[in-house]
Amino acid sequence: MRRSGMSRFVFPFVLCSILVASSPVVHAIPKVVGGKVADAGQIAQDIASAGRLRMQSQRLAKLYLQAGIGLKAGLARQQIDATIGEVDAEFVRLARYGQKSTVQRVYARSEALWQEMRVAATKAPDIAAVERFNQIADDMMVHTGKLAMLIEGEGETPIGRLLDLSSRLNMLSQRLARLYLQAYGGNQTQGILVDIEQARKEFASGLLELDMARENSPASRDAIGLARNQWVFFDSSISELSKIGRREERAAQNVISSSERIAQVLDQTSLQYIKDFTEGSRSNR
Repeated sequence: MRRSGMSRFVFPFVLCSILVASSPVVHAIPKVVGGKVADAGQIAQDIASAGRLRMQSQRLAKLYLQAGIGLKAGLARQQIDATIGEVDAEFVRLARYGQKSTVQRVYARSEALWQEMRVAATKAPDIAAVERFNQIADDMMVHTGKLAMLIEGEGETPIGRLLDLSSRLNMLSQRLARLYLQAYGGNQTQGILVDIEQARKEFASGLLELDMARENSPASRDAIGLARNQWVFFDSSISELSKIGRREERAAQNVISSSERIAQVLDQTSLQYIKDFTEGSRSNR
């Protein structure tokens, strides 16, 4: 493909009606009770929710492109279907921000973009559809990133910076996979290749910053260690750009599978930060 990064497509694209448990996102968020601790704990959970929305914007774009190219298209369609329900639930979870004067505009724009993406996901992933889907995904990425920042500003949550960083890394992992698939599909322009390298550098530096944070507990360091291990495999797959020109399907499959694994690990890292914060808050009361 010359415009959207796909040279061939699988046109039949009917979303499965049965949700499958194939998403990397886990919602076992710790609950917090008790005054200001409860408020701060809720904000920490909400930062994580907004971060998942940002990540899913890029993951859905990756899956939509994956289905269009024909790489495990059936599985990709099932994952899209499952993820739609999860994103719907995240917006419901954050719905009260639609009533807050400082946040409601960004929340409303994020939700409107999601509704547009939701409809787009039901269409066959032809060239024009994929190009439009990517545009929506990038707009949603920007606005949900703003949403996370505004929610963080709603309270004094010490762990907020690390939560935002871990969720940003998760988004970058999915964006990297999507960019790789665009190149694999035929868009090997200089712009795409530069974007891949820039995202790789951002991820590596962000992961180092997360690893070095003094707020880390032993448990969160263990979680980051798992993320670091997954990054080695993921980066190795992404870096094999020479195989794109030869359209080596195995290399593309490695990118797809490793991007899903690193998403799982980074989401668990975010959940560990929330757990550390809530447990620390209780012990300090």
